[in-house]
Amino acid sequence: MELWTALGQISFRLALLHFIVLLEVQTLSDHQEGADGGWWCGPNLSVEDEGPCNLEVVDGSSLSLRHFLDSYAYSMPVVITGLTDNTKFRSLCSKWNLLTTYGDRQVRLSTANTYSYTKVDVSFRDYVDDLLRPQSPDVLGSDTLYMFGDNNLSEWRSLLDVYEPPVFLLPGTSRAFSFGIAGPGTGVPFHWHGPGFSEVIYGRKRWFLYPPDEGPPFHPNMSTLSWLRNVYPGLPPHQAPLQCTIRPGQVLYFPDRWWHATLNLDTSIFISTFLG
Repeated sequence: MELWTALGQISFRLALLHFIVLLEVQTLSDHQEGADGGWWCGPNLSVEDEGPCNLEVVDGSSLSLRHFLDSYAYSMPVVITGLTDNTKFRSLCSKWNLLTTYGDRQVRLSTANTYSYTKVDVSFRDYVDDLLRPQSPDVLGSDTLYMFGDNNLSEWRSLLDVYEPPVFLLPGTSRAFSFGIAGPGTGVPFHWHGPGFSEVIYGRKRWFLYPPDEGPPFHPNMSTLSWLRNVYPGLPPHQAPLQCTIRPGQVLYFPDRWWHATLNLDTSIFISTFLG
């Protein structure tokens, strides 16, 4: 009887110790993840210059579909606050959760130049551990690998199904998603395509935009960071872009065929909703 009592006490103590260890690990994980989801790279590795914002910023809670269609959908980019609530999606995009769930899955990377010629397949874990790093201004966009688009979205479906996209649609269009993760200083040089929304989940993303009939001065293999450092300061006022830096909780809408370039100021998690 005493033996069984002793064994029961040992089992209880082991179970209690196991629970305490799990609690401490979870607490440490929560502390490390924090508001940045574990993606924060530190102030020395971020690109601190958010620049000015000369785009209109509107409150999504008071923006009607009619106003959106009349004022922005076909004519002008706009930053919209409070249009979506992706609190749950944001929690699922923490570094720990994505590596745990998708670390062994293959992702397709594209070169971060205007035409994205080169494609490379790696595991998501290898991308995060080895390639997700700050970019030097001297590196060409054609030499930078970037996770955005070109992926088998069926493998990410359980994650993307949680995402709440912007509610607005243009007549006759449907939504297509593109999920991306990129390091500070990376981005895609000037290019254009159909209309859509872009939302930052973690980090900050700076946008530069030009109307369809005002092509920007750029080289398709020059990175956005290099363009910002070497071309942007010398632009005359009439060639200055529209621009703004968006943060979590904000959505940027870009109309059809508007030229745009992006620059991730931090390690950024983002998703675009293309309307086609």
